[in-house]
Amino acid sequence: MTDHPAATVSGIAPAPPARLEPDAIGVAQDTVIGMASSAPAVCVALTLAPLALATSYGGVASIVLTAIPMLIIANAYRRLNMWNANCGASFEWVGRAINPYLGFMTGWLMIAGYIIGAIAGVVVLGPSVLAVFTSSSGSTWANVGIATAISVVMLVIAIVGIRITARTQVGIAAIEYTILVGFAIVGLIVVLHHHHGTFAVSKGWFSPSGIGGKGSLVSGLLLSVFIFSGWEGTLYVNEETKHRRINPGRAAIMAVILLTVIYSIAQLGLQGLVSPAKLQAHSTSALVYVAQALGGSNWSKVMALALALSVIAATLTNIVLTSRIMYGMASYRTLPEVLSGVSRRFATPVAASVLVGVLLIGLTWVYLLAGSLQNAFTSVIDTSGLLFAAFYILTALATIVYYRRRLVRSPWDALILGILPVAAAVFLGWIIVKSIQGAAASQNYSLIGVVIIGAILMFVARYVLESPFFQIQRESDGGRQRRH
Repeated sequence: MTDHPAATVSGIAPAPPARLEPDAIGVAQDTVIGMASSAPAVCVALTLAPLALATSYGGVASIVLTAIPMLIIANAYRRLNMWNANCGASFEWVGRAINPYLGFMTGWLMIAGYIIGAIAGVVVLGPSVLAVFTSSSGSTWANVGIATAISVVMLVIAIVGIRITARTQVGIAAIEYTILVGFAIVGLIVVLHHHHGTFAVSKGWFSPSGIGGKGSLVSGLLLSVFIFSGWEGTLYVNEETKHRRINPGRAAIMAVILLTVIYSIAQLGLQGLVSPAKLQAHSTSALVYVAQALGGSNWSKVMALALALSVIAATLTNIVLTSRIMYGMASYRTLPEVLSGVSRRFATPVAASVLVGVLLIGLTWVYLLAGSLQNAFTSVIDTSGLLFAAFYILTALATIVYYRRRLVRSPWDALILGILPVAAAVFLGWIIVKSIQGAAASQNYSLIGVVIIGAILMFVARYVLESPFFQIQRESDGGRQRRH
C-alpha cells in the first residue's frame, strides 16, 4: 500500500513530513520492540507468585481472557494507523478525531506512563546485574552506578539510530525469551512427572476460578492487565517502519499474541516447581528462586541474566519510544519546538532522546539515594499500569468516533469498529475503577498529581507556546466501503 500524507486540516498546516529514517526496520523487528517495552521476564518475575495466589493457580485463564480486549485495542491501533501513520499516534488520533485538548492529555499520559515504567525497571537493574555475578545485591552506590552506566549506553544506542536499536533488541530478545520459555517448558515437564517438592497440575489450573473455585478472577485480571502494558510501542516507530501504515499495526497484534503465549507458558510451567508456601515466601524473587529449585545456583544466575536483559531492553525501548512521542507532539509545538529536531547524521530525535535519558537517570538517582522519598516514588510507579489503561481507552474511543460513519453501513464494521472497541474500553474502565478502589490513598493522590501536571502543561502549550494543535478541526472517515 502506498503511503499518502495525513489529511490536511482546514486552516492548519499538517504535521511536518517524516524526517526520521524511513523503511529502516521490518515488521518482525517492530514486533520485538513492542514486546521489549512490556519487559516479559520482569513482568513474570513480579506477578508469578501474586498471580498464583490471587487466582488459586488459575492465572493462565486470566492471562488469556485479558489478551482478548488487548487484541481488540491492538486492532484499533492498527485501523487508526492506516488513517494517519504519525509517531505521535494516540496523541494525534484522539486530537484529530475527538478533541485536541483530550489529545494532548492522551499524549501526556503516554509520556508519563513510559517514563514512570522505565524508572520502575531501572531501579532494580543494579541488583539484577549483580545477581548474575554474585549473591549480593550490592551497595546503594553500586546500584546507582550500574543503573547510570547502562542507561547511558542505552541512550547512546537510541541516539545512534533505529537500525542498531532494533538489532540490539532482537539480540537481547533471543536470549531473554529462550531462557524464560526454556525454563518454563522444562519446569512443566518436571511438574508433570511429579518430582519431589513440586506442586501437581490439576484441572483447576485451567479454570478462571482456580483450584477448588477459590481463586479471584477479578484479582487475576487486574494483575494480567499490568503485564500486557507496552505492546503498542510498535506504533511509535511507525515513521521508521517499512510500509508504515500497515506493518506497525500488524506488529502490535503479533506482539499481543506472542506475549500471551510467553506469559501463559511461563505461568503454567513455573508456578508448580515449588510448593505454594515456598512460592509465596519468596514472592519478591520468585523467578530466580524457582530457577534455583529447578537447577541449582548456577541456573538461578542464568535466570537473573534474563531479568537483567529484560530491564536493559525495556530501558532502551522506553528511551526510543518516549522520544518519538515527544517528537510527534513537539512537531505541533505542544511541547518545546527544540524536541522536534532530528539529527541529520543519525535521523533520530536527539534532543528528545537526551531529555528522556536525563530524566530517567536523574529520577533513578533520586529514588535510590533519597530514602525518605522512596515511598512517594513507589506510589507513583504503581500508577503506571492505570496510565496505559487510560490511553488505551481513549484510543478505542478515537477509533469509534473516527470511523463512526462505517458503523451503520456494515454489520462487520459495526462489530470491529464499534461494539468490540466499546466492550474493550468498558473492560479497561472497570479495571481502572477496581484498581482505584483497592489502591492506597497515596497511589490515588499520585494519579491525581499526574493528571494535574498534564493539565498545567496543556495550559502552557495552549497559551504560552501557542500551539496550532488546539485549533485543529475534527476529522472522520468518509465511510467508503473498504475492508482491512
